[in-house]
Amino acid sequence: MDYQLLEAQVRALLSEERDELANMANFASFVYHEVPDLNWAGFYFAGRAGELVLGPFNGRPACTRLPAGRGVCGAAFMSKQTIVVDDVNAYTDHIVCDSASASEIALPLTDQSGEVYGVFDIDSPRTARFTPADAVGIGWLVRVLTERVPSRPSFLEHLVR
Repeated sequence: MDYQLLEAQVRALLSEERDELANMANFASFVYHEVPDLNWAGFYFAGRAGELVLGPFNGRPACTRLPAGRGVCGAAFMSKQTIVVDDVNAYTDHIVCDSASASEIALPLTDQSGEVYGVFDIDSPRTARFTPADAVGIGWLVRVLTERVPSRPSFLEHLVR
């Protein structure tokens, strides 16, 4: 996978648009269509009462709300670290949104101060789909997005009230 090429394409895709929601929607679609062997790619954002709320995504319908400390997304959110799970069926705290998912990677979204405001989550129907190189490469793509959206997006303000 040529993540340097994908990074350049994401930069071009997001460079002219200022709307945060539009950029996040296009980002999720881009990753879903350009990274092979995926069945879901999208966002969960920090909401009230310690939960993550579904954001823009591509794939089958998903869980709308996740406990912030549970599942792969919750672990990435709380630890502020990328989490890669080779076999979601062996991950004791996995939350099943799509039974076709076999592996998963979740990357935290941080603002300029280092506060986590969400997670970018990707599922694959293939076990052990995400390699260390994928974690680095997808991390580059997420950094491009967070450069364009450097703080908690304004459209999320309704989630914390």
